[in-house]
Amino acid sequence: MNRVLVAGVGNVFLSDDGFGVEVARRLAGRELPAGVEVADVGIAGMHLAYRLLDGYRALVLIDTFRHGDPPGTLYLIEHDLDGPADDAAFDAHGMEPGTVLSMLDRLAQGVGVDRPVGRVLVIGCEPASVDEGIGLSEPVAAVVDRAAQAVVELVGDLLEEAKR
Repeated sequence: MNRVLVAGVGNVFLSDDGFGVEVARRLAGRELPAGVEVADVGIAGMHLAYRLLDGYRALVLIDTFRHGDPPGTLYLIEHDLDGPADDAAFDAHGMEPGTVLSMLDRLAQGVGVDRPVGRVLVIGCEPASVDEGIGLSEPVAAVVDRAAQAVVELVGDLLEEAKR
């Protein structure tokens, strides 16, 4: 299980919420190491959940993340897969990444596989606006290439770690 899934998350009709989708689009045009897959999962949480059942060393989510810093601030966060479960209601059309991850073990058990992902990392960006509108705000658009480069470096580190 030395594959890494990079998943751009977000809704392109809600301004900066399209950040993850845009970064995934930019990454799709780059040559990435063998074993790295890039997917634009948009708002399709169930698509992400079922994709993860194929088994990955790591999942790198790219999404907006409100932390209170200036718009365009980038974050790297590791999700604790063993943390408390989120008992959010199951909604196949609007599942947030956190909901997908909290139910991943149960879903894997249901289809008879072990935990399908080893680590989950999030490259997040502080949004300026997630109101209706198409296109990223200036501060968020300005960090898309930097975020894409951060993903490339992160997956390189994850694959190198797998060799040890």
